[in-house]
Amino acid sequence: MADYDPYASREVEVPLTVWDAFFSLVKCVIGTGILAMPLAFKFTGVLGGCVLTVLSMFVLIYGMELLIMCMVESCRRKKVPYMTFHETMEFAFEEGPKCCRWFSKAAGYSVDIILGLSHYGVNVVYIVFVAVNLKQFIEEYFAKIDLRILIAIVGICCIPLFLLRHLKYLVPSNILATCLILLGILAIFWYLFRGLPSISERNMFPDLIKIPFALGIVLFSISSVGVMLAIESKMAEPKKYLGWLGVLSVAAILICILYIFFGLIGYWRYGDATEATITLNIPVEEILAQVIKLGIAVAIFLTYPLSGYVTVNIIMDHLKKRDLKNPHMVEYIVRICFVLLTTLNGIAFPNLGPLLSLVGAFSISVLNLIFPCFIELCLYHDSYGKFLWKLWKNILIIIFGSIIFFYGSYTAFVEMIEEYFT
Repeated sequence: MADYDPYASREVEVPLTVWDAFFSLVKCVIGTGILAMPLAFKFTGVLGGCVLTVLSMFVLIYGMELLIMCMVESCRRKKVPYMTFHETMEFAFEEGPKCCRWFSKAAGYSVDIILGLSHYGVNVVYIVFVAVNLKQFIEEYFAKIDLRILIAIVGICCIPLFLLRHLKYLVPSNILATCLILLGILAIFWYLFRGLPSISERNMFPDLIKIPFALGIVLFSISSVGVMLAIESKMAEPKKYLGWLGVLSVAAILICILYIFFGLIGYWRYGDATEATITLNIPVEEILAQVIKLGIAVAIFLTYPLSGYVTVNIIMDHLKKRDLKNPHMVEYIVRICFVLLTTLNGIAFPNLGPLLSLVGAFSISVLNLIFPCFIELCLYHDSYGKFLWKLWKNILIIIFGSIIFFYGSYTAFVEMIEEYFT
């Protein structure tokens, strides 16, 4: 068993080179999250925002590397080339202490539930993001419109595109979306560098009460667990994905630098007036600004089906086990219901800032910290090392992740409730 190498046995139909994996990772992580980074700096200050982003990125890299190493170890023990997050979680609990084995199935399902809810939350953010930016444009050139009505319209417009079941049909729209986002971000820098005030006018240190809220935003911005795992699974040389100079670490460092720079400049430029997304700060009366807003809004609209694909795929994998008579029709119904639910969720809670924070605190803390630690505890329950260091390390990280999960989710949810009743 010790001689089995999962990497050597893995066969990928169209493998990614190291550079393919690097650019795919950077492209997939950079999205709506970067546009909210100035808001995180607004709550944490210049120095606090830099420190928080670096620590969050360190946590991200550690959690992902721990998870992938445990996935590879599970493959080695089971003698299979690859195992999914769900399969790894279930297998780890089966291998763990006797008290864990009886709910190994539930542990596996919990991964699917949290991962599905995570992408569901991202899709809610996407609908609200598109509606908020369209609202500024419509009110500038036409007439005032209620945000909730606009969210409903955007949601209905998402249905035709979301009924495309195969990813290959989404490739053209994804390419267009990527180009629009990158061009939009570059154009936004024109406004950020124009008329910068003195840096002394900005807070250097954080508002302690707002740290959990800001942390949720940062976590939402920098992580995409499903995409990161998918890229590793498709690499021709997956061993080069991990390590200090691995694809994941190098890409994460580049993304961290870019996010700090964008968040810092955005907060430096707009200060306490910084909005939930920086696109709302650029002038509404200038044509270039409106083109940027519309371009990024269209890009996020086109990205909606790709993010929702993960949740629908998880649901359909479980439904297909019931031997459905017409699985295609069932999937269409699931997809329509998914769009309607995300739309209703956006109508109920249209405040973009708390939504971003809630999704980040709720999902990333569990998927990046808590679950990988549970997996390692179960896989190595008979060899925790000298002074049981693996046990204590994982317990501390689980406690830290739980604090982020509960307190971060609580503060974001309170903000959403307050917004709802005001």
